[in-house]
Amino acid sequence: MTAPTRRAQAPVASPVTPGKRRRRTAFRTPAWLAVVPLLAVTALAFGVPALAMLSGAFTVKDPVTGATSYGLDNLTTSLKGAYLTALIGSVKLSAVSAAIGVVTGLLLAQAVVTSRFEALKQAVLTASGVLANFGGVPLAFAFVATLGNAGFLTRKLDLTEKGWSLYGFTGLTLAYLYFLIPLMVLTITPALEGLKSQWQEAALNNGATRAQYWRHVALPVLAPSLLGGFVLLFGSAFAAYATAAAMVGSSVPLITLQIADALAGNVMVGQENVALAMSLDMVLVAGLVMAVYLPLQRRSARWLA
Repeated sequence: MTAPTRRAQAPVASPVTPGKRRRRTAFRTPAWLAVVPLLAVTALAFGVPALAMLSGAFTVKDPVTGATSYGLDNLTTSLKGAYLTALIGSVKLSAVSAAIGVVTGLLLAQAVVTSRFEALKQAVLTASGVLANFGGVPLAFAFVATLGNAGFLTRKLDLTEKGWSLYGFTGLTLAYLYFLIPLMVLTITPALEGLKSQWQEAALNNGATRAQYWRHVALPVLAPSLLGGFVLLFGSAFAAYATAAAMVGSSVPLITLQIADALAGNVMVGQENVALAMSLDMVLVAGLVMAVYLPLQRRSARWLA
């Protein structure tokens, strides 16, 4: 009689205790370590200057004894007299130029999106990318050489006799629009491309005109994106310094020019902390505008996804 064969038994896996499982996972690299370099650069480039600005804005220095203390004197000073006028001037200039840039950029972007010529679309978008970053002293020089008191177009069209002056609010707004309109084209083009053609076809099939389609369908959907473009243009104009400093100087009161004068001691010696307070005022204005924009941006994401 042959001996019965034994079945091969599968090896029984040893139970893994919670302690061993924890020791195994402990050697895995946490995913959040990948963002540590970004967080470090952000903290160094933005966090440290922001803390220094906050500390300096609330630091009051006694001009007699030199003693320092924390108070609201700098903020109070930054909201009076010429400083308040400069803040209002910057807000007015930024709002006007941003509003014109949004409307003009929307019309230009719509013409580009609906164009049948792909080469034209690419050319306009490429040019917009270049012109959106063209600012500062070169832009001021270009406008002075073209529309200044002795500029080419000023002499050819006799603009001086017609009351034209580049070195004022209107001229500075025109210079800002040179880079704000291309920036708006780049910003709103993806949103325009996200509009579904079925929406317009359905509106037209139901008897709506193109004007009614834009009023009741397209513009409500694009409203958050338009507001986002307005915020971006407002911030770009609000923070611009070199173009205004080189072109109009102190003839147009702007908060950025006042900050530069205070830091350089051109207005009054020892006003460095007032300049930091004015910088804090700018941050608060930008934060107020962003607080209006962010909720609407979440709303538009559902339609343009």
